[in-house]
Amino acid sequence: MADGIAVCSVGALLRGWAAAPMLPECINLPHQPGFSSLAKMYGIRSRMPNLSGGIFMMPVANRTSTPWTRSNLPSLNQTTSTAVSRHTVASLNRGRASQPLGSSSASPRPAPAPQPVPTPQSVAPFPVPPLLHPLQKGQKTALALSGARPRLTIGVGWSVTNPRCDVDVSAFLLTSNNRVPGDDWFVFYGQNQSPDRSVLFHSEPAGGDRQHIDVDLSRLDTRICKIALVLTIHEALEQKLNFSMIRDAYIRILSSDDHKELLSYQMADYYSNVTSMTIGELYLHNQQWKFNPVGNGVSQDLAGQCAIYGVEIS
Repeated sequence: MADGIAVCSVGALLRGWAAAPMLPECINLPHQPGFSSLAKMYGIRSRMPNLSGGIFMMPVANRTSTPWTRSNLPSLNQTTSTAVSRHTVASLNRGRASQPLGSSSASPRPAPAPQPVPTPQSVAPFPVPPLLHPLQKGQKTALALSGARPRLTIGVGWSVTNPRCDVDVSAFLLTSNNRVPGDDWFVFYGQNQSPDRSVLFHSEPAGGDRQHIDVDLSRLDTRICKIALVLTIHEALEQKLNFSMIRDAYIRILSSDDHKELLSYQMADYYSNVTSMTIGELYLHNQQWKFNPVGNGVSQDLAGQCAIYGVEIS
């Protein structure tokens, strides 16, 4: 290629020479700070202080590469990577750096499938039987017992709003110190009768009640002067269940002979901090059996109620 003349900017010219096979030992540059700095950057000594302006003409030695011209100078500023666009930036933010920028195969990450919202299982309410002689909470009332062998049937029922609530009734046979005389005086689904066979637990619905307890007062041990009747929720503490999930809990005292109601009580208060409930008590006062509709609860499970009444659980 013959010697030629190129017209270009000083910055582009110097960049071109830096990439060329041969660098001139010195060139003539205008005596201005910007040009001097460029010359020092590329290791070229300037000896032309009288020229002015950033564009000038000078001889260029023969070279093996295409000469720099106004038309191909912009290629110096181009990068070898694909231009970053809105699409490629989005793919980087999704952690897809391994995929080439600007690739047409890049696609947005699919949105996670929505998780199905569990539908609460509907629970049919347990029907409350007619309560013929209802009492208010704390209204202690004597039982009208007759016959030489007074026997009672204690029927209980309830409804739940949470199907995980597994409710049971238990009976604690207590002495005058308000504690059981022994662990076997605790009657529930796991121990369905007292040692004297005066109290029997039945877990199956009968006579319109969910569960019931038969009490033969004529066979009751003379040390026993109170029978506490307690409602508990199985694994209430472990499963975070409570009495705000219970509705229409009731108790009724029936004569076992003719199945007629003597007294009844329906609970009105259901609290989220209560996990077991003393719904009522049969107690002996001045040689007469009475019923106390207690309706008080505690934040204890069945094991906690056992501890209250002195039952030791292994």
